Amino acid sequence: METREITVGGRTLSYTDSAPSRPSTAPTLVLGHGYFLDRTMFSAVFESSLAHSWRIIAWDARGHGNSPEGESPFDYWDQARDVLGLLDALKVPQAVVGGVSQGGFTALRVALLAPQRVRGLVLLDTEAQACDPHDKVVYAGMFAGLAEHGPVEGIVVPLSRQLIGEHPAAHAWIRNWQRHYSLPLGAAAQCLLERDDVSGRLGEITCPALLVRGSEDQSLPRSRMQLMSEAMPGAGEVHEIPGAGHSPTITHPQQVLTLLESFLPRTV
Repeated sequence: METREITVGGRTLSYTDSAPSRPSTAPTLVLGHGYFLDRTMFSAVFESSLAHSWRIIAWDARGHGNSPEGESPFDYWDQARDVLGLLDALKVPQAVVGGVSQGGFTALRVALLAPQRVRGLVLLDTEAQACDPHDKVVYAGMFAGLAEHGPVEGIVVPLSRQLIGEHPAAHAWIRNWQRHYSLPLGAAAQCLLERDDVSGRLGEITCPALLVRGSEDQSLPRSRMQLMSEAMPGAGEVHEIPGAGHSPTITHPQQVLTLLESFLPRTV
C-alpha cells in the first residue's frame, strides 16, 4: 500500500493505492470520502482481505487531506473529471467507483460522464439531489462560524456527532480538525452547497449499484437514498446498517465489508 501524489488536469491529487504494481486490468475499487474527512476513512478496507483480491484506491478530494483546494471555483463534475484523470494516469480502464456522502456525489457524476469506465457503484450515505434549502442555511452558518472562530469545540464537537456519531473515532477527527487549521471553507464549500440535482438522470445509470445507509444518519433521510434505489435500474434495496451514522466505514467497517464482499463479484 502506497500513498502518492499525482498531477491531474494541472492540480495535485493525493491518493492511496493498495497495489500499484498490480496489472491495470485487475479489479479496482475507487473510493471518495465525505466532506471534512479524507481518504483515511477507508483504512479498514485497505486492511481487509478484500485488498488481497481487489486493487483499492482512495483519493483526497480538492481541499481535503493532502489535495490542495486551489483558488478557482469547481463543482462535483470537475471532481468527477479528477477521478477519471486519476484512472487515466494509473492506466486503469474500468473500475467500481464509490464513496461516502460527497464521494458519492462525485461517483454518480463519474458514471454519468463515462459510463463505459464504471463497472459498478458503491454509494454510502449519499444522494443525487441538490443541497436541501434548510441544510444549505445550516451548513452555511457552520462554515461562517468556522471561518470566524476556527475549529472551536462548540462547532467541531457537534460536527463530529453529525458526521461520525457517538464513537471513539470522533475524538480523533476533532483533534485532526483542530491540529490542521486549514479547513475546506472556500471553493469546496461552495461546491457542496451549490451542487446540481442529477436525480432526473439516474435512469441513465444502468451498472450494478450498492446502496448503504447508516440507520442513525442525521444528515441524510432514508427517502433520498430510496429515490436512487427506485430510479437506478441496477440498484437494489437500500441496506441499512443498524446503529451507524453518516460514516459507516469508520464506525461499522465490518458490516460495510460484508456488503462489499457480497456485491463486488457482480461487477467483475
